[in-house]
Amino acid sequence: MSDSESNKNQQKHRQRQQKVKEQVDAKVAAADKVQGIFQVITGNGKGKSTSGFGTVARCAGHGKQAVVAQFIKGMWECGERNLLEKAGVPFAVMKTGFTWETQNRETDTQAAQQTWQQAKAWLQDDSIDLVLLDELTYMVSYDYIDLEEVLHAIAHRPKMQSVIVTGRGAHRKLTELADTVSEVRNVKHAFESGIKALEGFDF
Repeated sequence: MSDSESNKNQQKHRQRQQKVKEQVDAKVAAADKVQGIFQVITGNGKGKSTSGFGTVARCAGHGKQAVVAQFIKGMWECGERNLLEKAGVPFAVMKTGFTWETQNRETDTQAAQQTWQQAKAWLQDDSIDLVLLDELTYMVSYDYIDLEEVLHAIAHRPKMQSVIVTGRGAHRKLTELADTVSEVRNVKHAFESGIKALEGFDF
């Protein structure tokens, strides 16, 4: 490639990137609201809880207060919990394990309600910057927790508080209320090939 062709390509690249910059700058300038964000992370793929915990770590890393209400997976030793509690992140954990293992609706409902009561108190506390409601979608789907109560608590939380809800099959009303909705799609999963869940990677 000659020097003149290289210069032309560089010029075209700069022009394209300048247009991108102008578009991004315009969107940044138009975003004038200052408030907490409600995000739903749903879908049938791996990584929903991991994404939520990553945001909790980011929040804690900035010296802000994050809290976690963890539904369903409470019987597992959670690597994220081991780390984040050392960073001052409180956890409310359901501690009954997966619902298909307990097979006890009454016990599961009581455990879900107990965890939800703590979560609801956090959703009224303006000293808390971020609330992660991990796997909450299942609690709504199974009618362990009332959907309208969840919607009301999230909608009436402190203005600057952010909330993340994770789990498959998020109810339409949750996604409608959310500011950001991410869907994690399953393309391929190691478990389907007979590979066991790995400590430090899967939990």
